[in-house]
Amino acid sequence: MEWLVKIGGSLFPGHAIKLAESLKNRDVLIVCGGGDFANLLRQYDHQIHFSNTSNHHAAVMCMDILGMLLADKVKNGKAIYSLEDAKNVNKEGKTPILMPSKLMHLLDPLQHSWRVTSDSISLYFAHLLKAKLLIATDVDGIYTRDPSQDGAQLLKNIDTRKLLDFGETSVDDSFAELLFQHPSACYVVNGKYPERVLSIMDGKSSIYTFIGGD
Repeated sequence: MEWLVKIGGSLFPGHAIKLAESLKNRDVLIVCGGGDFANLLRQYDHQIHFSNTSNHHAAVMCMDILGMLLADKVKNGKAIYSLEDAKNVNKEGKTPILMPSKLMHLLDPLQHSWRVTSDSISLYFAHLLKAKLLIATDVDGIYTRDPSQDGAQLLKNIDTRKLLDFGETSVDDSFAELLFQHPSACYVVNGKYPERVLSIMDGKSSIYTFIGGD
């Protein structure tokens, strides 16, 4: 499989559906973020303080929820539960959308922490598939500072080592650490513009941030 596309929960529902539709007939697996469901879990945790393991598995189940809803609305989309299914569904000419909770519970490869989100989970699956990773979010890529602040500049490239000390950005806190363990080509792009995603896949000029896997 050539690409794993993580569609951020911030794009759900309209932009997420449009982007997923644009990936028809591409060699791609889609993974969804947990969106507002996962954000609500964080709020509950701040109030009541659940265990890290319960938070982790519940947040991954939120990814299942958005993935299932997305598969329901995307023509030719199909909800799948294993990486083997992803390859088979893709060969059938359909777009596989992964429900990751069963796999994550079985393999349990990552730290149980809010530092780990769908970004790191997607990177882990991209590693298993030997696929390039494209993280579609609601900003153009990684900026020198919060993109809402004056003077914020989009970075065309950032190496993994620099990302380690970069602070809060468009990917989660554990992403750079995991990228050192599992080097992969990784792009962060604004999923509100499907043409940018397709341009990256086609090797054409686009607006994005490339994260080095060295």
